Amino acid sequence: MKRFFDIISSFFVLLIFLPLWLIIALAIVMESRGGVFYRQVRVGKGNKDFHLYKFRTMCVGSDKKGLLTVGERDNRITKVGYFLRKYKIDEFPQLINVLKGDMSIVGPRPEVRKYVDMYSADQLKVLRVRPGLTDYASIRYVNENELLAASADPERTYIEEVMPAKLNLNLQYIQNQSLWGDFKLIFETFAAILK
Repeated sequence: MKRFFDIISSFFVLLIFLPLWLIIALAIVMESRGGVFYRQVRVGKGNKDFHLYKFRTMCVGSDKKGLLTVGERDNRITKVGYFLRKYKIDEFPQLINVLKGDMSIVGPRPEVRKYVDMYSADQLKVLRVRPGLTDYASIRYVNENELLAASADPERTYIEEVMPAKLNLNLQYIQNQSLWGDFKLIFETFAAILK
């Protein structure tokens, strides 16, 4: 049932918002050189790598300067990118990942291999389900960039504090997941973005 919901909802959202995405694509390429989409290798269900899609919000090559985005105004982020990130619009191309079966609408956010390799045996249980566009950790840490910006060592703060807390929330989700719970989480996500 969950996979059916993922396919139907992602297909119709992609179709309905196609004109808006064409405008976004035009704005991205007009502001800075490079493609419209950004692809990054993330770890999915079964500990398998896949390419996650986003609208490009940074200048080309910015990921070579670090994987974490620190602060609201990271100087690698373009003006259009700042707007897309603020309202989580940059995440919409991941609906393509949902259609392909790499992801689900709701599930633990997929992480990069560098950090997955640091997971404990218990934390690796999050890889038993498809990663998602949203989860409880996304809502709880909606201002993660500002939290990391306040740290003297952002990567250490992420590894030692943020990542374990997010994984605990994801493990709780896996233990208690239901279709009704997923619908509730989707509405809570929209509320957090609008807030």
